[in-house]
Amino acid sequence: MIVLPRSNDTDLRQILYDVQEGKIQLPEFQRDWTWDDNRIRGIIASLSQGYPMGAVMQLQYGNPDIKFKYRTITGVENKNATPEYLVLDGQQRLTSIYQSTYSNQVVATKTDKGKSIKRFYYLDMNKCLDDNEDRLDAVISVPQDRKIKTNFDRDIIMDLSTREFEYQLKMFPINIIYDNTQLMQWNFGYMMYYKEDVNANDLLNRFQKEVVETILQYKLPVITLDKSTPREAVCKVFENVNTGGVPLTVFELVTATYATNEFDLRKDWEKCKKIIRAENETLRTDLLDGIDEINFLTSVTLYTSYKNKVNGKSGTISCKKKDVLNLPYESYLENRDAVLDGYKIAREFLLQNEYVFRQRDLPYTTQLIPLSATCAYLGKKTCNEPNTKKILERWYWCGILGEMYGGANETRYANDIEDIVDEVYKHPSQMRTVNSSFFSATRLLTLQTRLSAAYKGIMALLYKADCRDFMDNSKMNLVNSVILSPDIHHIFPEAYCQKVGIKRQKYNSIVNKTPILPPTNRSIGGDSPSKYTQTILNKVDGLTENELKDRIESHMINFEYLKHDDFDNYFIDRAKKLLNLIENAMGKNVSDRGSEDTIEQFGKSLI
Repeated sequence: MIVLPRSNDTDLRQILYDVQEGKIQLPEFQRDWTWDDNRIRGIIASLSQGYPMGAVMQLQYGNPDIKFKYRTITGVENKNATPEYLVLDGQQRLTSIYQSTYSNQVVATKTDKGKSIKRFYYLDMNKCLDDNEDRLDAVISVPQDRKIKTNFDRDIIMDLSTREFEYQLKMFPINIIYDNTQLMQWNFGYMMYYKEDVNANDLLNRFQKEVVETILQYKLPVITLDKSTPREAVCKVFENVNTGGVPLTVFELVTATYATNEFDLRKDWEKCKKIIRAENETLRTDLLDGIDEINFLTSVTLYTSYKNKVNGKSGTISCKKKDVLNLPYESYLENRDAVLDGYKIAREFLLQNEYVFRQRDLPYTTQLIPLSATCAYLGKKTCNEPNTKKILERWYWCGILGEMYGGANETRYANDIEDIVDEVYKHPSQMRTVNSSFFSATRLLTLQTRLSAAYKGIMALLYKADCRDFMDNSKMNLVNSVILSPDIHHIFPEAYCQKVGIKRQKYNSIVNKTPILPPTNRSIGGDSPSKYTQTILNKVDGLTENELKDRIESHMINFEYLKHDDFDNYFIDRAKKLLNLIENAMGKNVSDRGSEDTIEQFGKSLI
């Protein structure tokens, strides 16, 4: 849909009146007003000189299909009014101008260091009319009692607590400027105070003409979006114009929409988050702590969309931003608990079957969106069946080792839930993620850090293959992962490799890395394998070389090559074994094991 906003220069006085009457309000998703004292002074200075201060963007309220909860601008007391417009951009400026110039109430703001203060604002008439003065210096901020003090509040250096004091110091209170009665009374009082003082009255006349009239005639550009503007367009517009603030999220918009049903989505998410993170489990890991509120809403949307297609309510499956924004409140309530169960099933699947135990070891957080929605639809009983596990496992590893979830994936999520469910129920299935995935043998050389999903995936496959620590023989299972904190380290130590001239591309690749416990890593140090294997044998009472060999070879490492410091043969042998692991997990061959490129980079074929 094409969005065609209209733009009009509007009298600031009219805008502030509409704010006061509640005709202009804020959508609930807008953040609170945050401007400090200096920024308020700055906006008053610009206003008094007629300088542009940017446009205000507002959305016409009243679309029955887009119901945002709303609230009045900070400082407005008319809480029961129904708005005509909702401010999307310009809240900070409007609120600052309204509170300082239109409202009679003291402005509750803060210093630039964040200390809460209450202030009234004045214009120094002399400084305003002096071309040599910075206009910002002419804007005076005074405490609630209208007295500026020093020496720990013992000495008063400026007292504006009465009209007479204001006249005497020629300080104009900016918060009366839009009140015709008060403005006239102040001007009359000033003239009576100075009576025959020609210079003082000339000053007032100049101030009225050059400053007061500038403010009263000020027009602000207002861009208005019609109430027919779709929700996703509102979200995008807000993201584009709100670059200086905290970005608006899909969750904030959905929260504002659901609030019209007196439902607090933020509080509900806090409850859901505890369930997803298994905070009440006896043995808890941080595995799913990376699932945020948007991931969860996307999972619910995907599950809802798939159900609707199966039930004939829609023709497509989709969980793009626009779909999340349009997720009906009733659908969220209906499907939320099923998706929470889906996350529980997904968590058990990862912990018990795939040996992914911690958040830092999780290849893709995003892959949990289709996994949880799919598990929610299949249910725990079906997910625990051997054939279902086999299907899920192959899809899971193809997604990771094929590195399929690194970008915008909403279309893939929709394909995944449809393909997996069809495969489980033996319907014709395209299994698009499985069939489009591939792993290249040369990728082993470029997997250098845990930032890659495939890197984390291969480490999980080593856990799953029951690799054991060199020194204490511990398996890398859930309990040991939580209690002992294994980490990934070089097999041929980096210091040793640099010393003997082994290329970094090889020694720092995943082929030369494996998960071990901290004591083992300390025993390895920077020594050659021939030396550190002997160190381990000396440290561990009763440990035989054959036992150490079994432990080391559980990591797909050839012990004989290792203990003789034969890096080249060790490296080729382990690369082949890792490719075997990968092929077994993906259920397909790595096609370039013997390609020219592979032979060139490894020095040998990996077949």
